[in-house]
Amino acid sequence: MAKGFYTDTTVCIGCKACQVACHQWNGLPAEEPGERELTGDSYDNTGTLSALNWRHVKFIEQIPEDRHQNGFLDGSRWLMMSDVCKHCVHAGCLEVCPTGAIIRTEFDSVFIQTDVCNGCRACLAACPFGVVDIGSDGKAHKCTLCYDRLQHGMEPACAQACPTDSIRFGEVSELMALAEQRAADLGAHGIQAQIYGKDDIVGGLNCFYLLVDKPEVYGLPAKPELPSSNVAAALGGSAATAALLAITGAVSFRKRRMDDMSRDESAPEDEP
Repeated sequence: MAKGFYTDTTVCIGCKACQVACHQWNGLPAEEPGERELTGDSYDNTGTLSALNWRHVKFIEQIPEDRHQNGFLDGSRWLMMSDVCKHCVHAGCLEVCPTGAIIRTEFDSVFIQTDVCNGCRACLAACPFGVVDIGSDGKAHKCTLCYDRLQHGMEPACAQACPTDSIRFGEVSELMALAEQRAADLGAHGIQAQIYGKDDIVGGLNCFYLLVDKPEVYGLPAKPELPSSNVAAALGGSAATAALLAITGAVSFRKRRMDDMSRDESAPEDEP
């Protein structure tokens, strides 16, 4: 059974308990003073997922341009989302890893074996979500879905720490049913919500989200692509190029043969 996260962004309060719990359980060190400058973006002091931040709470401020006329709060809202590795059903990082360092576990999660990683960085470019990062040890790092906890029947630290159940952990199929019901309930109250991470997104995400705005607003790609999605096109292009070269070569060869035959026929015969 695939395990994963369902993140309901509508009940996230931006408390960052998930970030703290992730750091504590996985022994992720805090950044040294001066290593990161303040983003100046509300309470977002981490900015992005990284080798040291496997969870990142995003704060998206939506303030209309005419706020001075209508009042500062009229039409304004804060969107919050705890971002994490998506543990994709079809994982780009796993596709390109040359050493077998990235594997799929019995929980269908995507796990990086740092002792096998050679730091080639291929996975960084292959991830359409910008999740994987290189640490100070030169190895790739990201969320492990608390694999060590799962092996002992425990839920991931971030989900356990979330005070509003914005982050829910369980079997993906059951979580998807909860998300669809939540979207329907919100729709009944005039709130348009969508589930980001169904099978139309790189074959499906084991860690998916319920959003109330476009994915791009949350920093998520609307149509992420995997490296393998370009292989067929590349192969097709290569085949077409090869065929064209073969035809060109054949025509050129035939032309040379005809020219040679023409010269032979026009050459004067030797006198006896």
